[in-house]
Amino acid sequence: MPRSNRFGQPIGPPLDGWTAPPAPPREVLVGSHAVLEPLGTLHADGLWSALEGAPESLWTYLANGPFATRAGLAEWVGTLAHDPTLSPYAVVVDGDPLGLLTYLRIEPPVGCIEIGWIVYSPGLQRSTAATETIHLLLANAFDLGYRRVEWKCDDLNAPSRGAAERYGFTYEGTFRQASHYKGRNRDTAWFAITDAEWPALDRSFRAWLSRDNFTADGTQRRSLREIRSARPVRGRRDSHG
Repeated sequence: MPRSNRFGQPIGPPLDGWTAPPAPPREVLVGSHAVLEPLGTLHADGLWSALEGAPESLWTYLANGPFATRAGLAEWVGTLAHDPTLSPYAVVVDGDPLGLLTYLRIEPPVGCIEIGWIVYSPGLQRSTAATETIHLLLANAFDLGYRRVEWKCDDLNAPSRGAAERYGFTYEGTFRQASHYKGRNRDTAWFAITDAEWPALDRSFRAWLSRDNFTADGTQRRSLREIRSARPVRGRRDSHG
């Protein structure tokens, strides 16, 4: 039952001890399979090599791309790297940048931050490093003191919706005609993880990433969904989707 104020009106729980977190510092985040380096123009050539020849469908649900030239991609990377409202990262595996993603809509006063602009090359997709990348950004955000991490995508982007659910984000609804890009409408699906849900999700990520969960040839023994289903996430309301 919600608590009430002196007027008998229901009000939310208190935020005892919570203080606004800082903006994410642009620093390296190190995992066992991937390293996230603050994105810079020095990553552009490596990203071009990783993304050149990727199917154009990789860019369907992004406002930018595909890029026909190395210079075009480099210009976009530079724009992201120098945008003061973003905190972008290159995903580096064995010394090579294989993708990029960023924190955006960073709102320290309310403790909310979003993960987006995810571009994974074919060599990074569906890899252990790809999953660890999301875990690194989630863990960093909650360690900094954020209360909520969001994931948004075109409502028609089934792979992104599936990834959000696999990682443990809860679907919260779809904003109709929320935006437009590439000359077409975008209905935006909203997903989020809260700080109350994170400890259990963090344990699930760590269990999935552990060496014991993989065979000698790198095949997972249990999926992230299977591990999470055995570790109920407290503090979560029923999903709408």
